[in-house]
Amino acid sequence: QVQLVESGGGLVQPGGSLRLSCATSGISFSISAMGWYRQAPGKQREMVARITAAGSTNYADSVKGRFTISRDNAKNTVALQMGSLKPEDTALYYCNVESLRRNYWGQGTQVSVSS
Repeated sequence: QVQLVESGGGLVQPGGSLRLSCATSGISFSISAMGWYRQAPGKQREMVARITAAGSTNYADSVKGRFTISRDNAKNTVALQMGSLKPEDTALYYCNVESLRRNYWGQGTQVSVSS
């Protein structure tokens, strides 16, 4: 059984930082690409950051320079370090795994940026 469990969301002030983590099980983690996506109410889901099995990364233009995605193959986890947070970063953030069979998604963790 495949499981993805996100943690680290919360309420922060503009300019603050937050680190999201995603613990996975039941997948071939080391050979799978991983990603973070987000969706705000009434808006389309968007890719925030993605990291391949080889370690290559790409980011949405809106977060480039502020967010960093990383993976720990020994622990089967992927993290998203978020800095210089803005109100427009407020959304439900989802962890994604691109497995050999299909994509898997976590339940999401809420990030709210407000003063």
